[in-house]
Amino acid sequence: MSAYLILKHLHVTTAFLTVVLFALRLLLDAVGRPGWRQTPLRWIPHANDTVLLAAAIGLLFVTPWMPFVDGWLTAKIFLLVGYIIAGLFALRTTLTTPVRITAAVLALVQVTAIFHLAINKPVF
Repeated sequence: MSAYLILKHLHVTTAFLTVVLFALRLLLDAVGRPGWRQTPLRWIPHANDTVLLAAAIGLLFVTPWMPFVDGWLTAKIFLLVGYIIAGLFALRTTLTTPVRITAAVLALVQVTAIFHLAINKPVF
């Protein structure tokens, strides 16, 4: 199996797992179970995201795609930053519920856009 296929499958798997873990943590907060913050669920997403980022960087080395040259990849990077910021607000317990819900929806919309760009790779 080529390095590209290994990195691509690793990237796709960890990206999916990132969204699942984020949604799980949102759900646990929504149903009043903040105890997840004292379990491995607190750090597992960070470990997964580290692998996701490493796979993304690896893909840049084995493909011709370049950030800030390929529009879809540039948009993906900006959406990723927005997703991270919105996710931080969504999981912050010190904020009001409406703010957290708005941030959660915004984060999920952005990650949906990221997946769309990754799958379709539109030309801008």
